[in-house]
Amino acid sequence: MTKKISPFLMFEGRAQEAIDFYLSVFDDAELISANRYGPGEPGPEGSIQLAQFRVAGQEFFCSDSFVSHDFTFTPSLSLFVECESEEEIDRLCPVLSEQGGTMMPLGQYGFSAKFAWVADRFGVSWQLNLA
Repeated sequence: MTKKISPFLMFEGRAQEAIDFYLSVFDDAELISANRYGPGEPGPEGSIQLAQFRVAGQEFFCSDSFVSHDFTFTPSLSLFVECESEEEIDRLCPVLSEQGGTMMPLGQYGFSAKFAWVADRFGVSWQLNLA
């Protein structure tokens, strides 16, 4: 029987930067654990071997891959955020999209009061929704 399913984000040397960013963006975010590569281990010393953090009650795992890959994050898998207020969605949209990109700018699309689909500076895709 499956115990739990959690998103796992793989970065190439920017996991700590991403964790710090997400913890600063969301009020209810916390670092649960962070294991780092030590001297003589396969990854660069100090980089994230495995970290776990929580944002809005959702636990995430992440790591730094020391192997370069021909792939990165894709918008076809996104993190859907149910915002509690217009102030929250108005704050999150520019912060998350800064140095990233916008697939759907903040606006009214008929299926919610306000919506945006953005990618952050790490390439992680976020759908922001105000029901």
